[in-house]
Amino acid sequence: MRSFLAASASLLLLLASTNARAQADSPGDAAQPGSAQAAARMALTPVERRHASDDWKILEPHLPDPKTANAERLEMAGDVLRARKFPDESVEYYQYALTRGGGRSVVLLNKIGVAQMELENMQAAQLNFKRATQINPKDPEGWNNLASVEYVLTQYGRAVGDYKKAIKLDKKSATFHSNLATAYFSQKEFDRARKEYETAIRLDPHIFEYHGTGGMRTQMQTASDRGRYCFEMARIAGKQGNDTTVVHWLGMAAESGFDIMDEMRGDNVLSKYRKDPRILSLVQTAKGLENRRPAGRSGDPVPALPTSTPF
Repeated sequence: MRSFLAASASLLLLLASTNARAQADSPGDAAQPGSAQAAARMALTPVERRHASDDWKILEPHLPDPKTANAERLEMAGDVLRARKFPDESVEYYQYALTRGGGRSVVLLNKIGVAQMELENMQAAQLNFKRATQINPKDPEGWNNLASVEYVLTQYGRAVGDYKKAIKLDKKSATFHSNLATAYFSQKEFDRARKEYETAIRLDPHIFEYHGTGGMRTQMQTASDRGRYCFEMARIAGKQGNDTTVVHWLGMAAESGFDIMDEMRGDNVLSKYRKDPRILSLVQTAKGLENRRPAGRSGDPVPALPTSTPF
């Protein structure tokens, strides 16, 4: 135990020192495009390029020997590698820890799955999350993680079912409710999505400030989808009596080309804003922007949702 704590402290100090080294590096240190150094670097394989970096050269001597280290040290090494943006190597060390046993297989499988999602290896991530839920069906994080990768794979029906399993095991998680809402939204089940978003905000009023859309970004396929999302968020804010936030979201919906004036007609929460001078001004501005948009831009990617929401 004492040696493990010492090793953990060493790795944590190493993490801090590599952060400091990265901040100290100046742009002039990088190889200029077209130089011999840049050309040589481009000739390396992805693994060779990673291992040629200053961070790797600092980290490598302190990594534990997979043949002799215990599971705790191997897992800690995986954590440090992932924090230092070496997800491939972190997966290797988590797998080494997994072979050692120690009763943390579910935790390690979830960590492996998250790292694989960062590597955009969604199929492998899904398999590891499934293994985690099979080993411990009562772990809510495992179901949430499995649902998250299913969502990314556009398997929305499965994602909804697995988010529900996570919520059944942990009803107080605002993130789980928000993620379920996001999956509902992708299925255009707006009433259910709104209910889950409201529950998430009630459990944690600051959830969107921390995690954007609660940990998973809604996959908006069209500007209309983005506009609808913003409109629904305005409706939630309206039910809470948060006037400033209503105006914020309605403005974003209008900028997306969403017809907020028509949608507000007959809406028992937002209809009073149809004659609000602020909204009328926002709509007029949005129309002006639309008219000035260059021709042929309709196929442009839809902008990402804001990373923070003023709830």
